[in-house]
Amino acid sequence: MKTILCYGDSLTWGYDATGPGRHAPEDRWPNVLQSLLGPEVEVIAEGLNGRTTAFDDHLAGADRNGARVLPTLLDSHKPLDLVIIMLGTNDLKVYINGTAFGAAMGVKRLVQIVRQHPYDPGQPVPQVIMVAPPLTVATDHADLHAMFAPRADEARLFHAYYSRVAGELGVGYFNAATVAVADPRDGVHLDPANTRAIGEGLAPLVTRMLGL
Repeated sequence: MKTILCYGDSLTWGYDATGPGRHAPEDRWPNVLQSLLGPEVEVIAEGLNGRTTAFDDHLAGADRNGARVLPTLLDSHKPLDLVIIMLGTNDLKVYINGTAFGAAMGVKRLVQIVRQHPYDPGQPVPQVIMVAPPLTVATDHADLHAMFAPRADEARLFHAYYSRVAGELGVGYFNAATVAVADPRDGVHLDPANTRAIGEGLAPLVTRMLGL
């Protein structure tokens, strides 16, 4: 049995762009990935609305700093064979970080946390896949337009920075923008078809990395 942790934000949680609900379980990309990999693999979905890579955001009751929470999740879900990290969209909020480079450095820190975690003797150090998020798009949504529209050009830099960092670290890489595009109803989140596409797009890479 192989175990995969999908570590992400609202795009992993399955937030519906019509808001504030959630996509049906069969439409969330971690569940799509599970269905394609089969019963010999367990895919754990760990998505939190608003989660950043490594930056504080105190506008919610939960801790959104991905770097602070990840060590606990590595312990609670161990042993793990693979960690898929799709974070960075929330880093672009104008009041948090605002740059794709900062998000890439945040994901780099998350990879370091995965590799340096004190696993139990005999447990493997999980492999990692970095996923560059889908791009944000223009929207009339009052709040999300104000949060993300000023950084739309930064979102287009995700692939350049993420792919470079992934290459330097020797981890897997997937650009979700090649298969999914945000829904203009809020400019950030996905419709069912686009969130399913991420799971479908990741399946060949995961299969190859885990030797399935």
